[in-house]
Amino acid sequence: MKLYNFTPAANALRVEMFLNEKSINLETIQVNVREDELFKEPYKSMNPFNCVPFLELEDGTIITETISICRYIEEKYPDPVLFGSNAKERALIDMWNRRIELDGFLPLLHSVRNKTSFFKGKVIPGTRNEICQSPEIVTRGIEMFKVLLDRIDPHLSKNKFISGDSLSIADITGHFMFNLSKILKIDLVEKYENASRWKLELENRPSNPINNLI
Repeated sequence: MKLYNFTPAANALRVEMFLNEKSINLETIQVNVREDELFKEPYKSMNPFNCVPFLELEDGTIITETISICRYIEEKYPDPVLFGSNAKERALIDMWNRRIELDGFLPLLHSVRNKTSFFKGKVIPGTRNEICQSPEIVTRGIEMFKVLLDRIDPHLSKNKFISGDSLSIADITGHFMFNLSKILKIDLVEKYENASRWKLELENRPSNPINNLI
């Protein structure tokens, strides 16, 4: 297997932390997103969505999308379990991962892309076009993040991690949601005792690849 990556990207870091939790080292090829290498061959044909990360299997199959890559790796290397070990656990972890992605991670990701000057002309991942950055999307993303914190803080008062006592893919998504909030210079989480505790727990894990970027 070969993993095509660009380490600073939020989704690339999600996969990297997932691999670190499993102590897996994959052959990794860094694709220079800043110089638009994804729009050049052979990457353009391999992944027409022009985003990282993507995984190339031994038979040439290409798997894109962060969670799809992690699910495949979980099937190949099930220990430690990060997607759940039975039907109930898998459903709950999937539920929390979707909630965090849809109400926190993705809204903040689009906030970053609509606020940061680097993403001018790149507001939609994997594109280069004239779609304008929107301050309204930035504001809405931050407000959605706040609503999510209001909902998960009470839940975290009774759970070490978002889906129980063990770390899962949903926590990894949560960690990079918080990292996006840092890029936006949002300190909302400090107002939430339980979410702050969870955030600190994730930041201090040895698997956290952001520590290697500092």
